[in-house]
Amino acid sequence: MAKATYTRVLKLMGNRFEFTVIADHQTAGEKAIDTAIAEVKRIEELLSTFKDTSQTSLINQYAGIKPVQVDQEVIDLIQRAQKISDITQGAFDISYGSIDKSLWNFDVNMTSLPDFETALQSVSLINYQNVIIDTQNRTVILKHEGMRIGFGGIGKGYAADRAKQALQNIGIEHGIVNAAGDLITWGNQPDGRPWTIGIADPGQSDRPFSALNISNMAIATSGNYEKYATIKGRRYSHTIDPKTGLPVSGIKSVSILCPSAELADALATPVIVMGAKVGLDMINQLRQVACIIIDDQDQLYTSKNINVKR
Repeated sequence: MAKATYTRVLKLMGNRFEFTVIADHQTAGEKAIDTAIAEVKRIEELLSTFKDTSQTSLINQYAGIKPVQVDQEVIDLIQRAQKISDITQGAFDISYGSIDKSLWNFDVNMTSLPDFETALQSVSLINYQNVIIDTQNRTVILKHEGMRIGFGGIGKGYAADRAKQALQNIGIEHGIVNAAGDLITWGNQPDGRPWTIGIADPGQSDRPFSALNISNMAIATSGNYEKYATIKGRRYSHTIDPKTGLPVSGIKSVSILCPSAELADALATPVIVMGAKVGLDMINQLRQVACIIIDDQDQLYTSKNINVKR
């Protein structure tokens, strides 16, 4: 019996999620997608900073006051996030939640950068080393009042990985979970060919300039081609450097390919902060991780282990 492809798109974790599974019949396909959605909703309940009842919100609420007991899963995720902070020398930091959003309105009205002192002040509470974990008691405390953590840079990828796992657990051998561009695939297309993805041309984001085989891989792209401000002829990304509080410039987009959507998601933005040279040096030292960078001049850079034909 021929298998068919079933797809559903909906908003989860404040983002567009798309689930694609290959199943024997519609009932099996729809039921499988329901399972994946339930798993993402479960994670959203744990991690969302928009839900006052989430464990993340409670950690933020009691910052500098008292430790909060959380699920082992949240401890594990924070520990993995801290490892990425170490690898990226702080360019990735889940404690970015304290940044003053009022400094930044990335739109046509933004005509100047805040002064250096104001920007630095806005990031004074950002320091992943001040997220203190007690593994024995399974608690988390943020060292200073006003500190906030958020999983915006890693949560979607984590949810995509977990949804894939939930689908595999019920026997779905081929599929894609796309969490707002953080994408993980397993198996193949119905005709047996690998899943492929087009890498967008930054000059014309509706046109791909290259196709990549991404079967059994994850890919995440972070870029400033959708949200940026041009000040004195220079393009500033909506990505803020957690060390300076100022927006970064120089890179249009970064795509990370690796086996885990969580890792791909978490590494894409710090490479923008680190810049092409330092970012690629870091990626080249990681196993099973590849990277494609497009800078503001539309120059293409890739890590050693990938070949993109343009």
